[in-house]
Amino acid sequence: MRRLRSAIGCLLSALTLALALPAIAQNAPTPQELAIYAGLHEAAAKGDAAEIEKLIKEGEKPNIQDSRSRTPLHIAVYMKQHAAARALLALGGNPNALDIDKYDIVTIAAVANDIEMLKIALEGGASAKNITSRYDGTALIAAAHLGHTEVVKLLIAAKAPLNHVNNLGWTALMESIVLGNGGANHTATLRALVEAGADVNIADRQGITPLQHARRRGYVEMARILENAGAR
Repeated sequence: MRRLRSAIGCLLSALTLALALPAIAQNAPTPQELAIYAGLHEAAAKGDAAEIEKLIKEGEKPNIQDSRSRTPLHIAVYMKQHAAARALLALGGNPNALDIDKYDIVTIAAVANDIEMLKIALEGGASAKNITSRYDGTALIAAAHLGHTEVVKLLIAAKAPLNHVNNLGWTALMESIVLGNGGANHTATLRALVEAGADVNIADRQGITPLQHARRRGYVEMARILENAGAR
């Protein structure tokens, strides 16, 4: 019976993993959208900070939205236009606005592993505490999922919630294991979360703990880190 329960647990975890793979399903502007942008959205996409300043001075609203509720600031971040993002933040762009898919600029920058943009966003008033995406996650969870260690460290320093559980039932620490590959980046990400004080014993919905997941996957170094932190 114990073996059967274990097998069922593994199957459920695998199914959940399969459902979670598109968890970073952001929608950057398409080439078609970029071709029809005008005003601030066009200037943001092109990184034209001078044009942004001119348009806002002339009365264009800095938080105007496109058909997917993306502001010019969203577009600047998606397109990695750092100067445009700085200009928009300085001129009234909302650093915590969510697009139609519930993404903010911090999560977009975190997923892109864009360290400079993340720093710009945080310095411009963006919060690392925002609940984002259809998975009710955080930028920290998204970054841990991808093994973006330096992003994770920046978000931890910005007081991102370490133990937030998304609607898949996973924390950032759990995602670094179950959606990682056990390699150097995800292991370093896990270590950063543990050292910051993340709870190492928050289990998933099947009651499987982070340590159990690490052991089952053969992630030896991850398991060692968790064991040393008191994981069960």
